[in-house]
Amino acid sequence: MRAIIFDFDGVIADSEPIHFAVFQRVLGEQGLFLSKEEYYADYLGYDDKGCFEAFLRTRGQPATPSIIDELVRRKAAAYMDYITQHLVIFPGVREFVRGAAARYPLAICSGALRHEIEYILDAADIRKAFAHITSAEDVRRGKPDPEGFLHALASLNRLRHGAPLAAADCLVIEDSLPGIRGAHAAGMKVAAVANTHPLEELREADVTLRSLEDTTALALERRLWA
Repeated sequence: MRAIIFDFDGVIADSEPIHFAVFQRVLGEQGLFLSKEEYYADYLGYDDKGCFEAFLRTRGQPATPSIIDELVRRKAAAYMDYITQHLVIFPGVREFVRGAAARYPLAICSGALRHEIEYILDAADIRKAFAHITSAEDVRRGKPDPEGFLHALASLNRLRHGAPLAAADCLVIEDSLPGIRGAHAAGMKVAAVANTHPLEELREADVTLRSLEDTTALALERRLWA
């Protein structure tokens, strides 16, 4: 293991319930209802654009670029209103990230918007631990497409002076099936954290964890690259 790529929402930030509440609110203003069960089963792991597009299509609603852009704008504003008043980091994340950064280059690959990621990392005082962030603005296709993970890998390699990293050198830490499948499609190993889904729903990962409090990056390397 020579690098670690983290998902953000549901891995670093305890923000999936907030995303759901804001999606539900914005769609409700359009006269549409999104249930908690539907969100977690069908839309978790999408970026904002992909979530709105997929939801509107299932409801037979128009999903033009202008409609999607407006919904994304409203959702982002409501989300930022919340996170500026609440710190939403999972227990153990700071310690795991700081320990990992002492041994490996770290990156983020997330469907969240860059300013949301930056704000929460700064508030948690761990922004400097990450060499690179791939956010929703950097890719055309969200998870489960591997584009974001390959973008993060290429970006880490641009920052390196030694031998380039290969996909097989990277561990991805995820919390959803779209993320697990996207990382595997990119040729990377995956540790899945049961912050959002129960362990039994994450068995496609190479290893599953109840929490990042339960392990270290070095322990994961020894377990997966033994």
